[in-house]
Amino acid sequence: MSFEEEESFEHTLLVVREVSVYKIPPRSTSGGYKCGEWLQSDKIWSGRLRVVSCKERCEIRLEDSNSGELFAACFVLPGQRENSVETVLDSSRYFVLKIEDGRGKHAFIGLGFAERNEAFDFNVALSDHEKYVKRENEKESGEASEDCQIDIHPAVNHRLKV
Repeated sequence: MSFEEEESFEHTLLVVREVSVYKIPPRSTSGGYKCGEWLQSDKIWSGRLRVVSCKERCEIRLEDSNSGELFAACFVLPGQRENSVETVLDSSRYFVLKIEDGRGKHAFIGLGFAERNEAFDFNVALSDHEKYVKRENEKESGEASEDCQIDIHPAVNHRLKV
């Protein structure tokens, strides 16, 4: 495998079949967003969400459920999750994503999950990616974390004596 092929290697961390995207009003306070302020009429799209690991960067892709055509993408850089994905203050099923067009322009959109467990899985996928990047960076720098150590003590025989 060449270096270029390795760079383009992607891992799909999560697929959610149906999510909703909302046009959201500007943040009313410095405290954060509230999905209770979003109207059902502000729903602008629904489709599939994929969380994809691309080396150190994590991508949240919003795609058409049938064609797979990309609606929007949110890029989460290592250690900068708060800049790209923000939880809302009044629900565990809604988030605010910062989407970019690749030319320097960005917008904030609301993301809603139908089920609480899907939102939980979304959070876990983002956290798992952060942990993966941290472990890879520690491997490269030669640091050994405690949870990566292997216990080499001999196994104890717990069989019953007959």
